[in-house]
Amino acid sequence: MKDPTPGPKARSLSAAIPLLAALVAGCETSGPAIEYPALAVVEWRPLGELSDGIKIHNGGYGSAIVLHPARTGYFYLLTDRGPNIDTEWSTNKRFVYPSFAPHIGLFKLDGTRLVRVAVIELKDAAGRRLTGLPNPPVRDGTGEMAVDLQGKALPPDPDGIDSEGLVAMKDGSFWVSDEYGPHLLHVDGSGRTVERISPAVKNREGHALPSVFATRRPNRGMEGLSITPDGRTLVGIMQSALGNPSAVVGKTTRAARLLMYDLVTGATQQFVYLQEQPDLSNSAIAALSRTEFLVLERNDSFGGNLAAGACCKRIYRIDVANATDLSDPADGANGRLFNGKTLEQLADAELRSAGIVPAAKTLLLDLLSLPGGYPHDKPEGLAIVGPQLLAVSNDDDFGITGDESGALVQKILPAAGSIERSEVYFLRLTAPLP
Repeated sequence: MKDPTPGPKARSLSAAIPLLAALVAGCETSGPAIEYPALAVVEWRPLGELSDGIKIHNGGYGSAIVLHPARTGYFYLLTDRGPNIDTEWSTNKRFVYPSFAPHIGLFKLDGTRLVRVAVIELKDAAGRRLTGLPNPPVRDGTGEMAVDLQGKALPPDPDGIDSEGLVAMKDGSFWVSDEYGPHLLHVDGSGRTVERISPAVKNREGHALPSVFATRRPNRGMEGLSITPDGRTLVGIMQSALGNPSAVVGKTTRAARLLMYDLVTGATQQFVYLQEQPDLSNSAIAALSRTEFLVLERNDSFGGNLAAGACCKRIYRIDVANATDLSDPADGANGRLFNGKTLEQLADAELRSAGIVPAAKTLLLDLLSLPGGYPHDKPEGLAIVGPQLLAVSNDDDFGITGDESGALVQKILPAAGSIERSEVYFLRLTAPLP
């Protein structure tokens, strides 16, 4: 094996379907004319092959997708922390390539392909490549322990990052959110760290994220990141509810937090986003305005049980204009309390009695209702390409997964019977987003 180098109740599904047109090619009117296909395959390159013949993709690019700020038809796609699987030992993670550097890929749309034209590896302030290994417990650690393929413990990385959310700034720099700290990492155009912000790490101006976000659960950190159209405020959404005050509580509540971070003042706001069911995943967020956003909410399985009313893979339009700011002026470890309880401990009726207004939420699109359905288990990237065009990318997990015994196996796409790979769906709406 070779190590590589580099609020209101959601509308019913039937009410949302008219917003969708069939998946057809089309051109957006802004900028140079581009023909957007219904589906584009992200360029596949081998990362390695194990002794038992299991192939590892140089993939994972679907964790986030954003438009290049100045070049029409170009997209940035983000990897996560690298090829890894769960082990049979509690929260341990088995890393296939421990030295893998999480990175941003620049892709050009070429017909029905997204061709990689550049790679921007994430680096520390000194220019050293970051890894995706967990942070130590004393600094932003989630309790996850990393091991190699032989089960040997790997040292934690204080600067490790599990990259999930991405913003491409007009000045050529990037903001990345992750599932450890959670961190907000600001990197320049070469990927070198300019600043890192988390509940435990302040930036150069002394700004930090609210302390309560340190109660994020392992692998359930800040999954989605966007920026308001004025370029001033980062908007991050947690994948699921915080483990506040315990992981058990986090698995039983629908209350996930949305964070707004002012890049000028460092001021933050917090709002509650109610998932359709506890412990689902908010994969991505995309800003429409200062208060309105699109949120991609999903489960972790292929397909879903629509007959039972399960929320599976849906895009919601949300608005926080009238939502309650849940910020804690004291910045306590468990955030603002309500009758002695944390936000995550409140039942729906208690939220109402406490006067807490969640983000208003309206169903826009269900991916499983698309012609032919949606074959992937983990749609994770969402971009607004134009007023009537969205792009959704999936995380292919580098083409691997773990079986029930913790053994590493090839990840197979059930609908095709082939190795899972990253694809981007271009979804056309019948009506423009206001």
